[in-house]
Amino acid sequence: MIISKLINFIDNLWLNFKSFYCSLFFRLYLKCINVEFSTGLKLYGFPKFKKATLAIIKIGKNVTLRSSPTSNLIGINRPCIVSALTPVAKIKIGDNCGLSGTVIGAFSEIILEDNVRCGANTLITDSDWHLDDPRVGESLPIKLCNNVWLGEDVKVLKGVTIGKNSVIGAGSIVTKNIPSNVIAAGNPCKVLKKIEKN
Repeated sequence: MIISKLINFIDNLWLNFKSFYCSLFFRLYLKCINVEFSTGLKLYGFPKFKKATLAIIKIGKNVTLRSSPTSNLIGINRPCIVSALTPVAKIKIGDNCGLSGTVIGAFSEIILEDNVRCGANTLITDSDWHLDDPRVGESLPIKLCNNVWLGEDVKVLKGVTIGKNSVIGAGSIVTKNIPSNVIAAGNPCKVLKKIEKN
């Protein structure tokens, strides 16, 4: 029992030390590439950011980015990757958001409002990519409203708005708007039930 507690204590101490080091270094990097961020940015491992000239990336207060494989015990298979890939691209991550191995790829606009939780290995993209291919449609904005929770391995595709307080089940592919206060899941993602307020 004592050994188990000691091992957990050392593990947490090491994780927090790495987080402090990563956060300190990464703040300097974000300033160099003109990413706006507020206080309380916390990192576990190093995410990847890419920003086109004139693109905008804003990060709110108390945001956590988990990129280290064991920083989320459900398992992360890649670092967080945040890319604003055209001069008109905008990414806004609100206050108190948490991302775990999340990829955000914006060609037009992606907004995460406050308290959005993105489970391990989630993907949010407003484009079909491969813009040189004539089969590709136009990029369409994405908005995740306050308190949205994406389960592990959810994919949110272009043109989608997910209403406040909604939960998207693990492995879902979201291709159409989801209303507020619901649990939705599947491929394609559909509303399963309403969340009753207490």
